[in-house]
Amino acid sequence: MALVGAGVGAWALYDRLQGNITRDDAVIAELERHEKERPLPSKQGALNILLVGSDTRAGQGNGQYGVARGQRSDTVIMLHLAADRRSATAMSIPRDLMVEIPSCRRADGESAPARTAQFNDAYSYGGTACTIRTVERLTRIRVDHHMVVDFQGFKRMVDAVDGVRICLKQPMDDKDAHVRLPAGEHTLNGEQSLGFVRARKSLGNGSDTDRMERQQQFLGALVAKVQSNGVLLNPGKLYPLLDAATSSLTTDPSLSSLIDLYDLVRSMRNIPTKEVRFLTVPREAYAGDPNRDQLVEPAASELFTLLREDEPVRIAPRPSDSASPAPSASPTGTGPAAPSASRAPSGTPGVRSTPVPDPTFSGNSAARSACE
Repeated sequence: MALVGAGVGAWALYDRLQGNITRDDAVIAELERHEKERPLPSKQGALNILLVGSDTRAGQGNGQYGVARGQRSDTVIMLHLAADRRSATAMSIPRDLMVEIPSCRRADGESAPARTAQFNDAYSYGGTACTIRTVERLTRIRVDHHMVVDFQGFKRMVDAVDGVRICLKQPMDDKDAHVRLPAGEHTLNGEQSLGFVRARKSLGNGSDTDRMERQQQFLGALVAKVQSNGVLLNPGKLYPLLDAATSSLTTDPSLSSLIDLYDLVRSMRNIPTKEVRFLTVPREAYAGDPNRDQLVEPAASELFTLLREDEPVRIAPRPSDSASPAPSASPTGTGPAAPSASRAPSGTPGVRSTPVPDPTFSGNSAARSACE
């Protein structure tokens, strides 16, 4: 009888987690309509997952963050998992980056025309499918999976690991974010964490660049917390995290199975924190509007190629985070930070090839303490 009871209890837990996940069948159907224009699949075993933080006010509890002005992507990160699962690279894509957005089908069935616009307009025009197609057009990297998480899901994940440790260099008083904290070290709960990663005008210089770096710092601290607490190896600790993560999760059908999602998480548990890298696409002020961004070339193309070919991405601490700033080829410090080991490309026989430096990008790893 005890065995039967345990079996029933386990099934109930599984059924709850499985029921949390929302399948995004419509997005896959829309992407299939445009399959011919999409990049080729990733190198066997490597995965590219587009993580979208939605600022929707729909759903229980989200309305307290203001009145919705259409659907928008608050945060977009391309997560590249190496084929050998020994490294992961999280690349942030700025909301204000000027990009070519393809013609996308809107929720009402009509099509929005192709246009040059800031990146987060893609989500407003055509939701997740339009965002994926815009990312693929920009990077020529195939998006293998996608996950969309709203405010409540993010908060519950932080609370499930008993908060995340961060350090504030200055006091934070943000009425819109519902956070008021003195300078110094804090362990933030879910509500405070959401305010910390979303705040813009109340911390730093008020730029989206500063906000993205703060988001990356926080995600690194979250990864370190999960690994240090043995969450991924302890079913008792893993269940609350999975419950929180799936409670507000919309994903493609390939990851909508709890078993598939668990297998993905488990495959990442042995990645060292120093090999979990965070960076932003190399960009600078847009020529047509200094309040918008544009890619820095060839740095951006070099980064996209490394991810597309599943090659290592080298990072150096951001100049603002280091006592000895690393040199940067980018006007805003977001492009290659410094040359590293040289590699010689193949050339004409008998002619010495000029060594080409491996690019190194400004960024940080999850091993870097948030309070360093």
